[in-house]
Amino acid sequence: MHIHILGICGTFMGGLAIIARQLGYKVTGSDANVYPPMSTQLEAQGIGLIEGFDPSQLEPKPDLVVIGNAMSRGNPVVEAVLDQGLSYVSGPQWLAEHLLKDRWVLACAGTHGKTTTSSMLAWILSYAGMKPGFLIGGVPQNFSISADIGDSAFFVIEADEYDSAFFDKRSKFVHYRPRTLVLNNLEFDHADIFPDLAAIQRQFHHLLRTVPGTGLVVLPERNANLEAVLDQGCWSERCYTSLSKPLADGWSSELMASDGSAFKVFLQGQQVAEVNWSQVGDHNVSNALSAMAAARHVGVEPAVAAEALNRFLGVKRRMECLGTVNGVTVFDDFAHHPTAISTTLRGLREKVGGQKITAVIEPRSNTMRMGVHLSRLAEAAADADRVMWYQPEGLDWSLDSVIATSNNDAALYSHTSAIIEELVATAEAGEQVVIMSNGGFSGIHQQLITALK
Repeated sequence: MHIHILGICGTFMGGLAIIARQLGYKVTGSDANVYPPMSTQLEAQGIGLIEGFDPSQLEPKPDLVVIGNAMSRGNPVVEAVLDQGLSYVSGPQWLAEHLLKDRWVLACAGTHGKTTTSSMLAWILSYAGMKPGFLIGGVPQNFSISADIGDSAFFVIEADEYDSAFFDKRSKFVHYRPRTLVLNNLEFDHADIFPDLAAIQRQFHHLLRTVPGTGLVVLPERNANLEAVLDQGCWSERCYTSLSKPLADGWSSELMASDGSAFKVFLQGQQVAEVNWSQVGDHNVSNALSAMAAARHVGVEPAVAAEALNRFLGVKRRMECLGTVNGVTVFDDFAHHPTAISTTLRGLREKVGGQKITAVIEPRSNTMRMGVHLSRLAEAAADADRVMWYQPEGLDWSLDSVIATSNNDAALYSHTSAIIEELVATAEAGEQVVIMSNGGFSGIHQQLITALK
């Protein structure tokens, strides 16, 4: 059977392509923007990629077209699929029907930390010998691949609240029907499809409705936005996590290092493990507690989970260290929301102390480009000594107000070449440069490293 995937280089659709190939299907696909790490990952799997959306790619006709949520009416190949009466389906529905229906699904949802938490959880289960399948919106460095069908009943999935397709406006995660569900947090995001926070909470409640009574919902204590979702109805066991105090019926932590690189783990008020790892930041400690709680639901003891986390290598593009050149360390980070920018920079500040931090930020997400979070951007980058804001083409609002309200050294750039030139001229030994974008950012990462050399 031949499956053709439209929007194949998206993190979800690329992972789906790998799974379809492993299941024995012939897989091809197309996308408008092809860039690593997904493009190289797909090519390594022997999956043919087509640049662009010319209808000629539908010859010979595939048996099924899987349509990504970035595709819309008016796109030439989408119109050709409809005009020719080809069979088509959304990615989440295809995955549910062909794989997830036979698995114990462990899903990680929330505005922030989905990719990292699902990567931790998949690695914990793998380390414990449980051979899980997984589909993650990034590339966990312990696996070097974003998806795998696995060899057991367990399947870990990053559960995204974004819509499924132009013909199915339900959130992707409604299709997954998890038995173990992690809810990391909940904030307003995706302003291009959700009018307000209440609309997102409604989708999260739809997800809760699919968890069986014997299932488990893991979430942080005292999160008002999530509790409002649970107040609409929850029929499953709940398990809470806390960074601040022991919980009589949940998981908590005690930092052994201020940057979060070492911490004690408590279950029902009793210490059960210690974690000494390469990750930093309170947000990653919280992610780790959620992953450990979810893993225990399928039989992994806390001590084993901690051993796995000690060997957790992180995720590509999540504070991924690309290298140190002449004393300047360059990181690639996917942060695309003020909260993510803030927590990432705060964690790095705890780690490096007084060393200089430069943040290079492209406000690229749909929500960012709409200006929804404009008033929060200056404060979000407060832990950086210097912020180099990139004003991309097509932005219908100005970052000038962010520069004006910043308490650090902030400047606006319209060309990546100017950012690179400035960094090469001014970066000092010991400086930490964090490049933040949820896209390719015109290849600035490797261009900077080459220029620094």
